[in-house]
Amino acid sequence: MTTLTLARSDRYTVAKVIGFAVALAAASQVAIPIPGTPVPITLQPMLVVLAGFWLAPRAAVASMALYLAAGALGAPVFTPIGAPGVARLLGPTGGYLLAYPVAALVASLLARRAGGLAGRFVAAVAAMAVIYLGGLSQLAIVTGSFTAAALLGAAPFAALDLVKCAVAALLAPKRLSEAR
Repeated sequence: MTTLTLARSDRYTVAKVIGFAVALAAASQVAIPIPGTPVPITLQPMLVVLAGFWLAPRAAVASMALYLAAGALGAPVFTPIGAPGVARLLGPTGGYLLAYPVAALVASLLARRAGGLAGRFVAAVAAMAVIYLGGLSQLAIVTGSFTAAALLGAAPFAALDLVKCAVAALLAPKRLSEAR
């Protein structure tokens, strides 16, 4: 019989992967609906960026994938507004969600290359752009119009999301090479 043993650093990484998935699920529960759009205001995008800043690239992707898998399997991790389970990933906000692993990867990779607060802010904005790209692409398919998608899924959120990027840059570890 073989036993699986993980080194202490590996156990710590697994705990952080799970921790960020749980934190994202908790942040998802606070959703402020915006009249006229299926997209609510949440802290989810900021948590995705923070996962990229605090975790190594593969761990950041794994954390977001764990969150999506839990939601697709029916765990109540997505915002309480909208369809449950895998249906959420196919609906108007699914593109944002599906972009989370790529966005966390972008945040992780870019923040490690560019030092300082300004570099972390640029990394956060790039990751946020990935989330918007995924979200607006699917929302355009659902609405039948990219213009409608931009009006429903970007315009009401852009300024606040830039603030979230700044907060994430401030909350990032000062030396990202130490984040694993």
